[in-house]
Amino acid sequence: MYFTDRGIEELEHRRGDEEITLAWLADQLRTFVDVHPEYETAVERLATWLARSDDLDEDD
Repeated sequence: MYFTDRGIEELEHRRGDEEITLAWLADQLRTFVDVHPEYETAVERLATWLARSDDLDEDD
């Protein structure tokens, strides 16, 4: 189990029943990077991975 799993589990537990838009998520990621600029690279990589996840499915 990765350390990040705790945060992911908390997110799922607290907000798992909510529906959100990708625009909302993008806004939250921007706000997070504004507050924590040291995580800019990680957030950029996550956003790019999420944006291209359909491309990964096509390779199967």
